[in-house]
Amino acid sequence: MKDGPDIARIGALIGDPARANILSALMNGKALTATELAAEAGITGQTASSHLKKMIEGGLLSQNKQGRHRYFTLAGPEVGATLEALMGLAARKGHLRTRTGPKDPALRNARVCYDHLAGDIAVRIFDNLSARGFLEASSDKGGLRLSPSGSDFVSSLGIDLAALHASRRPMCRACLDWSERRNHLAGGLGAAMLTWFEKQGWVMREPDSRVVHISARGRSELFGLFPAAWPQK
Repeated sequence: MKDGPDIARIGALIGDPARANILSALMNGKALTATELAAEAGITGQTASSHLKKMIEGGLLSQNKQGRHRYFTLAGPEVGATLEALMGLAARKGHLRTRTGPKDPALRNARVCYDHLAGDIAVRIFDNLSARGFLEASSDKGGLRLSPSGSDFVSSLGIDLAALHASRRPMCRACLDWSERRNHLAGGLGAAMLTWFEKQGWVMREPDSRVVHISARGRSELFGLFPAAWPQK
């Protein structure tokens, strides 16, 4: 038997079409019930329960009980990042879903990737932060860190850097965007920035979807924060 991590089990768990649909449905960061996930996967409740049990045992999902209901979420940001990377690989190799619709352009523009912003907008923000020297390569977990000027910029937004430093989660991490095939910002800072944008009323999540809508004011404010990165149309 070969040494090292066993990727075969993870691959088998993700590779089943029904389980892949369940995992994709949880990429918006919301907790869903078994009934809701069964509907997303197009399977019976009994079959969904079997799949959910396997994915919990495999470390891909977590569950929480509230009253009579059980709610399921992805087990953590690394699961979301892995799924986003696999979506990128599938897109690059031409393995695309045949179902298309009006949400497709919106998903490519701005969407939730577990708990941070993804899509064209997020890639532009990442590029802008990098070009201004706010992000730099690091040997730390995550491969990125904030520069001193980057820390000043983030602090000026009112984001609590001390709390992010105290967290066990990497503060900055590059996440390969499946639609743009370039990096957007993940990690604790990526999640904190999305939360901050939402509190300002600049971005709004579409219910029961990964789509994120940008308000007119949000577009203007974000262009001011990230000049030369934001489309002005």
